[in-house]
Amino acid sequence: MPLGEGVTGRVAASQQAMIVADVKHDPNFLWVRGIDQKRYVASMLSVPLSWHDQVVGVLNVQTEVQRDFEPADAANLGAIADLLAGIVQKGREQRDAEAQVVALQRLDEARTELIALVTHELRTPLAVVRAYADLLADDPPLDGRPSRDPARRAQREEWYQGTLDQIDRLDRLVDSILASIRPSTESPVELVPIDVGALLEELVAELKPLLRQHRVEQHVEVRRQALADPPRLRQIVEHLIENAVKYAPPDTTITVEVTLVEGVVRLSVSDEGPGIPIEWRERIFEPYARRDTHTARGSGIGLYAARRLAQAMGARLWCEPAPSSGARFVLALPAAVAV
Repeated sequence: MPLGEGVTGRVAASQQAMIVADVKHDPNFLWVRGIDQKRYVASMLSVPLSWHDQVVGVLNVQTEVQRDFEPADAANLGAIADLLAGIVQKGREQRDAEAQVVALQRLDEARTELIALVTHELRTPLAVVRAYADLLADDPPLDGRPSRDPARRAQREEWYQGTLDQIDRLDRLVDSILASIRPSTESPVELVPIDVGALLEELVAELKPLLRQHRVEQHVEVRRQALADPPRLRQIVEHLIENAVKYAPPDTTITVEVTLVEGVVRLSVSDEGPGIPIEWRERIFEPYARRDTHTARGSGIGLYAARRLAQAMGARLWCEPAPSSGARFVLALPAAVAV
């Protein structure tokens, strides 16, 4: 029924109840084919369904015999209409919310597929660049002879190592992007006891080229066994160490520590960078959230991926101030053996 037309439309427009003693003699009444039957409708009472001053419908009561509705009838029907209005509006909001969820899911699936495709396609050119870098750095052996230009030879070696470092960085970025969009579907989570201290020593050794401008201190007083998924744990620690390198100035110290607190193994990575304001300590874990500083600019992927990887294996990851002036990231894992 159009707004303002017929009894129902007029009630909706005016938001006022309307009593029709005899529909046959009321010019406002409009017969709706398939709904109203002339022989069955004599009188009518209509009240608006209002929700927060907005009409969401009209409640009609029709009688087969003529009846003089009283204001009390309109008040009672209005009370019922108030309850129905809330139900109707909540139903509409629920349908709208479900439609939005479906739309967002489809958008997220499309985004995920696009990112996965792009990052997958990056693998091949990265491998080709690495191969060409190896060819360019393939100096002939000296066979015991002194180099005619040792400074130039050392410079080429430095450039070669710098190129490999950047290729490795791009590889880790691709891994981070893939981990951020599907951290728990690539492989099932397998929680096993793992020596956290031994894993840290191994990772610090592997990341030595990345850490060459920083001092690294490891504090692992007692070997701690934690329940974790080894590949995911390695990725998380790599993200945290790379984040510290990215934001901490050169010639500063990055501290990696393992402690046991109430049956929980805490692995922390601290830096001496600018620190993170309290209002950013949760935002930095959002996808593509970047806090640019004078020391570095992030991609907004690493920490998001690290938290999702932690959640996939039932661990917690948060940020807090470091004891000095920087930031400390703490990963909490259930201890395999609490002592």
